[in-house]
This record gives sequence, structure tokens and C-alpha cells, in this order.
Amino acid sequence: MTILFIGDIVGKAGRRVVKSLLRGIVHEYQVDLVIANGENAAGGLGITPKIADELFSYGINVITLGNHVWQKKEIVEYLQCEPRCIRPINFPPDTPGRGSCVVYTRSGEAIAVMNLLGRVFMDGFSCPFRAADQEIRRLKDLGATILVDFHAEATSEKQALGWYLDGKVGAVLGTHTHVQTADERILPQGTAYITDVGMTGAMDSVLGVETERVIQKFLTYMPVRFESSLLNPWLHGVLLVLDVTQGRAVQISRLSRPLLSDEE
Repeated sequence: MTILFIGDIVGKAGRRVVKSLLRGIVHEYQVDLVIANGENAAGGLGITPKIADELFSYGINVITLGNHVWQKKEIVEYLQCEPRCIRPINFPPDTPGRGSCVVYTRSGEAIAVMNLLGRVFMDGFSCPFRAADQEIRRLKDLGATILVDFHAEATSEKQALGWYLDGKVGAVLGTHTHVQTADERILPQGTAYITDVGMTGAMDSVLGVETERVIQKFLTYMPVRFESSLLNPWLHGVLLVLDVTQGRAVQISRLSRPLLSDEE
């Protein structure tokens, strides 16, 4: 089975490149399931119900989120009724929405997607390691192969979780830092790992934001309104090949693709 995981979709540029390229990539690699992190899809911060539905219409099967999930207040009710759009599972127990979901491919294989939030340099959420253990026990009873989006800042925390969950899940895929790392690998017990899947959005930017505004912020240290860049959109992600009979990964490879003018 082949799964495409798309890194943080940022603003209009990110949505545009997904709309233009996704179906072709799915056909080219015979992708069975598409997962994407969409927590920056609305103007670079948060996501709205309209944008989530837009991304689903392009062929995305599951949307994961992160620390900016509550930037758009209208998403709260949407998360209550749309199980394919998930927020980090290690939020407080009464937080709206779900931290995982199970979806099925056309051939009937069950894939569970879990969303976790890191704690290093982030707000004080519950332990992602223990939260993962608890949810893995529940999901294993469903016979699903488990994939984890670990939305975290620190490389060390991401690597530690990868090693901790090796053999327990099919993949631990890092998001949040918007720069694709070159450390994709299969860990010894069969878990695919990468520190960061990368950003889907404007490459001529600073992490998706217009460069001039970010430079001004660094030069003056005064408040600056950030705006998402539209320049030079790219799609970044990883392709996973899974052995669903074992719940393990066979292959992980990076995907980086620009949006060419004749593809729009």
C-alpha cells in the first residue's frame, strides 16, 4: 500500500499547489490514501470549515492539525462533526474534536492516523509519549496500521518519539517547522521516520510568510503583520509503502515538486 503524506499546507499558495498537482501525483505513484497537515491552510494560521472541505475535495482523505488549530473559531463545531479532520490527541480531555481517526482504502485496509503535539518550546500539553501509548492500545484492537503526525518544534523530541514508537506504529512523521529534512529512514523495528515532512506553499518566503515582513521584524523587533507569500509554490511530502499485514513500513521517500506555470 502507498500513502502520501503532505507537509504543512500554508495559505492560498499551498492550497493552489495541492489543487493543481495532487491528482497527478496520486495517479503517478498509485497512491491509496492521502493525508495532509492543514493547520496553516487559512492565511497561514488555522483552518476553516470551508477550506477543510476544499482540501477534501482535492482528494485528501485525512487532515491533521497542530498548535494553531483554534485560530479560526468556526473550526470548533466542524471538528465535532467531521471525523477526518483531527487535532492533537494530547490536548485536555474535554477539548472539542478527535485526536485520531480510522479510514479505509478502496481495497478495505484500515489505516489509523494519530495527531500529537510536542511540548518542547510549545505550550504545556500532556505527555505525547504517554498519550501515544494509550491511543495505540485502543487502535490496535481495530486491526489498523497506525501513522503518527508529530507536530513539534524540537528535533530531539521528534527523534525520541520516533525511537520510542519504533515497532509500535507504521510511521512517525514530523511537521510544524516547515523545512523538509533529509533524514528519512526505516527504523530497526519497521517504523518509517522523518523529522519534518516540509511545507507545501510558497518557497520564496520565510516559512511561508512574505520575506520582507519577516526581515522587517528581525531588523526592528517591532510588531509586524505577517502575510502568506504567493511566490513559487511547491508541494513537499513523503511517500510511504506499507506492509499492512505487519503494520510496518517497507519504504519512505521524500517528495518535492514545484508548481509549473503550465500546470495551473
